Amino acid sequence: MAISSGFFTTILSPDTVSLLKPSPPPLRLTASPSPANLSLRRTVRYATAASKPAAGERGGVRGIMKPRRVSPEMADFIGAPEMSRTEIVKHVWAYIKENNLQDPENKKIIICDEKLKTIFAGKDQRVALPLLLSNPPLTKALLPNPTHQTLPTSSQPPMPSLQTTRLDQTPKYQESFTTRTPTDPPPVIRKRIRIGKDRNRGKPWSKHHLSPEGELLLNALNDPSFEFAELDKVLKKFFEYYEEGSSLRSGCLVALRSDLVGIIRGLGFYKKADLGISVFEWVRGRKDGVLILNNAIVAVVISLLGRARKVSEAATLFIKLREGGFEIDVYAYTSLLSAYAGNGRYRDAVRVFKKMEDEACRPTLITYNVMLDVYGKMGMRWSKVEKLVEDMKNARIHPDEYTYNTLINCCKRGALYEAAASVFDEMKSNGFAPDRVTYNALLDVYGKSRRPKEAMEVLREMEVNGCTPSIITYNSLISAYARDGLLEEAVELKIQMVGRGINPDVFTYTTLFSGFSRVGKYESAMRVFEEMRAAGCKPNICTFNALIKMHGNRGNFAEVVKVFQEIQVCGCAPDIVTWNTLLAVFGQKGMDSEVSGVFKEMKRAGFVPQRDTYNTLISAYSRCGAFDQAMAVYKRMLEAAVTPDLSTYNAVLAALARGGLWEQSEKILDEMKDGRCKPNALTYSSLLNAYANGKEIKRMLALAEEIYSGVIAPHAVLLKTLVLVCSKCDLLIETERAFLELRYSGISPSISTLNAMVSIYGRRQLISKTNEILDLMKESGFTPDLETYNSLMYMNSRSEKFEEAEKMLKEILAKGLKPDIVSYNTVIYGYCRNSRMKEASRIFSEMMNSGLVPDVITYNTFVTAYAADSLFEEAVGVIRYMMKQGCRPNQATYNSVIDWFCKYNRRADASAFVSSLRKLDPRITREEEYRKGGSDLEVLDIEPYCGGERED
Repeated sequence: MAISSGFFTTILSPDTVSLLKPSPPPLRLTASPSPANLSLRRTVRYATAASKPAAGERGGVRGIMKPRRVSPEMADFIGAPEMSRTEIVKHVWAYIKENNLQDPENKKIIICDEKLKTIFAGKDQRVALPLLLSNPPLTKALLPNPTHQTLPTSSQPPMPSLQTTRLDQTPKYQESFTTRTPTDPPPVIRKRIRIGKDRNRGKPWSKHHLSPEGELLLNALNDPSFEFAELDKVLKKFFEYYEEGSSLRSGCLVALRSDLVGIIRGLGFYKKADLGISVFEWVRGRKDGVLILNNAIVAVVISLLGRARKVSEAATLFIKLREGGFEIDVYAYTSLLSAYAGNGRYRDAVRVFKKMEDEACRPTLITYNVMLDVYGKMGMRWSKVEKLVEDMKNARIHPDEYTYNTLINCCKRGALYEAAASVFDEMKSNGFAPDRVTYNALLDVYGKSRRPKEAMEVLREMEVNGCTPSIITYNSLISAYARDGLLEEAVELKIQMVGRGINPDVFTYTTLFSGFSRVGKYESAMRVFEEMRAAGCKPNICTFNALIKMHGNRGNFAEVVKVFQEIQVCGCAPDIVTWNTLLAVFGQKGMDSEVSGVFKEMKRAGFVPQRDTYNTLISAYSRCGAFDQAMAVYKRMLEAAVTPDLSTYNAVLAALARGGLWEQSEKILDEMKDGRCKPNALTYSSLLNAYANGKEIKRMLALAEEIYSGVIAPHAVLLKTLVLVCSKCDLLIETERAFLELRYSGISPSISTLNAMVSIYGRRQLISKTNEILDLMKESGFTPDLETYNSLMYMNSRSEKFEEAEKMLKEILAKGLKPDIVSYNTVIYGYCRNSRMKEASRIFSEMMNSGLVPDVITYNTFVTAYAADSLFEEAVGVIRYMMKQGCRPNQATYNSVIDWFCKYNRRADASAFVSSLRKLDPRITREEEYRKGGSDLEVLDIEPYCGGERED
């Protein structure tokens, strides 16, 4: 049962209730600043600020700010014998938010627990708090020259007193259809539903909007014993009241429409959307259905279909009505926009909005708010968001609190913390008081922008202004620190949260799990997961997505499949993030066929690729070395009218970087700047990788100096990237400098950073320094991964302890990790280098049995080893075998044989080998043969092959 604005009479003591007097005649807002009008404005201003007048002030504290004695139950709840109604609302609302008592499907509906039932005695389990505080003044900064319009006095009904509001909840008539004979049309309570203008918006649906006949019909339809087969009968009975003979009675149409709106909306409120839609279809099927239906009914039905996840049916209904000559208005359009937005079909919402503009249908404030929310979720460029706000200004529509909160949310995607801060300041300067939603949104923007310090400042301001932090607040803060790798601080925040009586939820645990997993602390991540299970916290789809990502990063694809199967067992369903994560983990391991397969399965499951999907595909294909496919995806994305965002540009830059295409990368960077898409740390990280892979060392070091000097902010991502690229380029001094800068900045190294140090020290056989890094890795709680083991095996395979490489290979298998081709090639190289061909052949067989396919590096290692031992027949035999297996020899394969012929001073045999190359490999052209041969071997392009290493 909905509770009106008079519900406070139930929480005040009997002595206090008697003090309430009937309200004076309503004040009319006019253009002239009359004393009454000024008094009303002053009251609203003081109520909003919740301030107290100074002692001795004339008249004292009045209205909702005056402390009053409360009932014993309420006194126990608030901890005080008396309090103003405004402060009571704050206490109750804080309790509701802290205990998550909002209905998940409608946040404005409150589900009473046992404690709330004691203060709302006699009320239903579902209630809504009254909206006591009026809106602050209209905005100025977003709208430089706002035109304030005088509210029409004729269309506004008088404001009822508290007692009158309570009486209005009781139906005036209780007669049945059969006992009442109408002489006049029933009273019309409302003429139409205006979306966003209903004064009861935010409160539960109530029956007092219905006529007695409408209420009886709703009760009958909502009865658990109601059979669908009776629908035609009860609706005919209902319509008999409004009919004279076979047609509607004169003057009853407005009342009938009002009842139909209330009945359909009521059925939706009672979770009987299908029945509500059936009522609509029944009316629509009548001969006079076109006459009865209006936009208010259509808007309610479209909203009902949207909430029932039947947005395609809503769109079909919309189109059929238009084709049938029904004149659609802004409220029906807005309902369809909301239905699309609520079901994640943002591009469809944009198309509907464009159609609406083309037909000169003027949007309302609610329409603009919905579209701003759509733009934010689509990650639309900030310039387009600003353009939409400018359109609001031109239409003389002023933003409200929801508009500002939505604008701040729009800043999350692009990490636009400066724009968010500007909107926040503007909101306050124009008289709007930020609430908890505002602070949480701003805090989340700072978190996603990797600015945890600023996020903490928002928390402090929030508490100073009387907004108690909630679980959402702490989750955003924990996410901010976890994103920046500050996991100790994130854990401390969780402890602080528990100390305040706020229990961690699934988002808290999943955020910490993802944070530990992201930096390679897999054991710590699993401890968080086990703690979550022990606390009885059920994993959600975000948790499963994080598990898939962790196992995929570790190459444990058997566990990936297991987690994917567990999703359905636990009653969850894969979402778009699940599919994007699968694309990413297969892509980063170079499994391009699996990437294509997952993408097909995703489309078969009914998911439409969004911007994130395209970004993931670009990244996945580029990791697989399929650069052309990555660029084809980018082209397809543009053809689908999906606007590239910062993540898209970064994905393209990452693809270019893997190919060492630094010139194209610089062009993309210029394009970003021209398009007002501000580069971030990941952008410059990709540019560093492009320089490194393109062997453009001077440019790479010049960019590094800009980072060290502060010209480019020395973000943690950039310092970690400098360690990686300098290690890759085998620049020992520069690598150590980057690592020291990272440590001095107080940034915790990631597993990839430590692996880069192990790699460069291992390549140079700096064993003591390698052990120091391994000790640091252990102290920091990192678990050695496959890359760590591969670097250590490389170091051992080039030393006298080459047999240690195979021991490490067995250790990898014992830990449940899957060795890759580099692992086996490294062990094979160690044995071949020491002429242990029998052991090398055994490892080769184990690699084949594991399902891995030997590559050209594997075969070249054997060819070089046999040729070095003057076993040229065996070397040529390996070449024939590799071609039989579908692996074509490369320049290094033939050069290694020719090189060792020459080293053994067997130039004639080398010439004979070159002459027979076309017989050995028919695919060699005459041009290639001449290039390898030449007169007297003087033009031989020979470079001794080192073997065993994969070139990056």
